[in-house]
Amino acid sequence: MSNIRTSFTEYIRGLQNEICIALEEIDGKSKFREDQWERDGGGGGTTRVIEKGNVFEKGGVNISTVHGELPQPIKKHFQVSEGWFWAGGISLVIHPENPMVPTVHANFRYFELYDDAGMSRRSDAWFGGGADLTPYYLWNEDAVHFHTVLKQACDPHGSELYPLFKKQCDEYFYNTHRGESRGIGGLFFDYLRKDNGRSLADWNDFTENTGRSFLDAYLPIVKKRMHEPWNPSQSYWQEIRRGRYVEFNLIHDRGTLFGLKTNGRIESIFMSLPPRVRWDYDFLPAPNSREEKLIEVLKNPREWV
Repeated sequence: MSNIRTSFTEYIRGLQNEICIALEEIDGKSKFREDQWERDGGGGGTTRVIEKGNVFEKGGVNISTVHGELPQPIKKHFQVSEGWFWAGGISLVIHPENPMVPTVHANFRYFELYDDAGMSRRSDAWFGGGADLTPYYLWNEDAVHFHTVLKQACDPHGSELYPLFKKQCDEYFYNTHRGESRGIGGLFFDYLRKDNGRSLADWNDFTENTGRSFLDAYLPIVKKRMHEPWNPSQSYWQEIRRGRYVEFNLIHDRGTLFGLKTNGRIESIFMSLPPRVRWDYDFLPAPNSREEKLIEVLKNPREWV
């Protein structure tokens, strides 16, 4: 194994433990269930899911390290006739019960491409990942906090990175068929390769640092909003908005599509989906309501920092 593969594998294992411990402490009731799984063709992972808690209705914090021959659709995408890969990453989605607490998603990953089945001749390698927030009821101060923490994680690696990856997040987490963003954004980056300005080790440091910032970005918002009162109509709105979340994951999300095309574990891939969701015909929020104001923000992404 390459040094980066080894260190990144240890990193995602440690980050999974850190995040799960912190979320269990806040929830105070539910604990993560853990499943170890193996992938046909090479590798496997650890899926951890929390459900029916005091705070978190459903959530998952998964890690995986998979390898093997590239499936035909991926070969076509990379425009290669043959090839082998190694991919490691951590992916999480948290769906709180209280609609005043936002859903959050984060993913940090490393990919290596090889010319030989023994995976001794690496032909390419890159990092990807990010984190984004999906509120149902928006407090501007929460959005500012989330983006500020992510910016502070980016800035030591280059002042140009946060605005670039924030823009890419706004563009990526966008339901084109609805004409609106999935949430209020964050960071999204992919194909961070060695170039004239940064080495692969530099991008490794950047990716790991942004991953470590996740808890600082999200937990203060949870603690601030978890005791806010809510009513059935607000839960109904939450389920409507969760429908948009599902639409994105099943239509646009690259991670979901990659998992399906590489014979990934279905339970791990679909753990990102919320437990309760609805699609009402032609549902429109009341004029001048908090719900309508959220939609206005989702249709016109803002600069939060």
